[in-house]
Amino acid sequence: MRSTAFFAGLRAPNSASLVMWLTALAVLMLVGLPLLFIVLQAIFPGFSRGEFAGAFSHFAATLGNADLIRLLLNTLQLGLAVVLVCALLAVPLGALRALTRVPGGAVWDILFLIPFMIPPFIAALSWMLTLQPRGYAQQLIGLDANDFLFSFAGIVFVMTLNVFPVVYFAVSRTMMSIGGRYEAAARVSGASRWRAFWRITLPLSTPGIAASLLLVFALTIEEFGTPATLGAQAGYDVLVTGIHNRFSDWPIDIPGAALLSLLLVLLAMVAFYLQHWLVTRRSYVSQTGKPSANVQSELGVWRWPVLLLFGVTAAAAVAVPILAVLATALTRTLSGGLALNNWSLRHFDALLNHSSGALPALGTSLSLAVAAALLTGILGALVGYLVVRAQVRGRRVLDLLSLLPNTMPGIVIAVGLILAWNQRFWPVQIYNTGIMLLLAYTCLLLPYPVRYSQAALRQMSENLEAAARVSGAGFITTFRRILLPALAPSLVVAMLLVFAIASRELVASLMVAPAGTVTVATFVFSQFEQGSPGVGMAMSAVAIFTTTGLLVALTVFSGKRLPINP
Repeated sequence: MRSTAFFAGLRAPNSASLVMWLTALAVLMLVGLPLLFIVLQAIFPGFSRGEFAGAFSHFAATLGNADLIRLLLNTLQLGLAVVLVCALLAVPLGALRALTRVPGGAVWDILFLIPFMIPPFIAALSWMLTLQPRGYAQQLIGLDANDFLFSFAGIVFVMTLNVFPVVYFAVSRTMMSIGGRYEAAARVSGASRWRAFWRITLPLSTPGIAASLLLVFALTIEEFGTPATLGAQAGYDVLVTGIHNRFSDWPIDIPGAALLSLLLVLLAMVAFYLQHWLVTRRSYVSQTGKPSANVQSELGVWRWPVLLLFGVTAAAAVAVPILAVLATALTRTLSGGLALNNWSLRHFDALLNHSSGALPALGTSLSLAVAAALLTGILGALVGYLVVRAQVRGRRVLDLLSLLPNTMPGIVIAVGLILAWNQRFWPVQIYNTGIMLLLAYTCLLLPYPVRYSQAALRQMSENLEAAARVSGAGFITTFRRILLPALAPSLVVAMLLVFAIASRELVASLMVAPAGTVTVATFVFSQFEQGSPGVGMAMSAVAIFTTTGLLVALTVFSGKRLPINP
């Protein structure tokens, strides 16, 4: 039974229609409007001044600019390099985890989740503090790798450590789901273990590997923190930093920023299209519904080399950034080094000092994160219902719009929101207010609740709604008392994830935060710019351990693996 019939039988059918229209309008305003204004600004250079003359006149000058070509090539080069290194590192790790008995397998899984919770710009700053002259590495083992860090190879190294868990979890979970029965069948037919892996297991894992690598490419080209931190000093600019510079440096080039934003969206959408093409061009069905145990092999003499590989990776991706954050937060001055008499809690004391601005920043981030979680949760549940249950025209467009932020880098959404809401014709001016931050977070993170609610609704029978209709309940009553409680477990998980990410979001916060409004991410960023890394890292430690705690709570609540897989 579909909802058109359901709506017709309600006591107050207009309430259902009204909710549907309001939901569609909210998604259009939240996602469609910023993208529309970016397109209009790119086509009409004077659009921000209300002029429509000179259509496309900026294209030739911008697209023919050697600087743009350099930014584009650098972005592609960086994305492809990170994908390649991630594949070389994470595919073997994931395969070993899935197919062999790696000692402490669950512990490695938890450790490899932590890089996902460390904001990339904090990881980059941690490596700066570790490898720069007089850094922690030089103090402990005499290593000065400043030249390596501020180079293309150094940027790739840091970004790989930030995103490799995406590939690791995708590969390990995909190969675990395939199980060992196909390999066992191949070996019964005379194939060696190595040949069975190359000819059976690896090809069947193609969808998971391809999807995760293309997601890594999209995450890399939209990442702002690492290129802004390391790339700026290495003289290596990419599209994201180019967009930010056009908005922050005088003379401000709004048409150029809009055009670069469109190029970035185009690159991200090509990556997602390639992912879809790769996983749908042939069948990779490997699950028939029959239970299949994942038979893992013993490592034998390879036990210690494998443990060394896992240990070195965990040390580089987790231990170094976390220890650098804690060391900086717990030492009185950077110049004093790691000497015992330099240890102090003064930076954490400063966080509690009202004059530092840390507590208001923490309060602002937490309140915005809570509001974003609630808004995306409500909107995600309604969009999921419209897409899965309702038989109305335009629901596929609504579905596309609600998931589009997955392919739109954060800086592009921020540019679109600035262009859309910095107009005089709006009856209420929300530009340069805290609502802009809330809109940015909600737009960026809307896909999480939408995906979760759609998955939950597809597993839910429509008999419950039919029973409510027979009992005379209206749409709002049915949604509130029948569907929402059933959706709650999945929706709460998605909202916790939204809260964790929103509480440390950087790029949109830098772009659209009104004067005088500071969030956790912008506070940390400004502390480094002002030469107070200790206070910045103390705040980072609070943020990392808070989000990691939420991650653990999310895992316990869901009782499933984390939603890190593509």
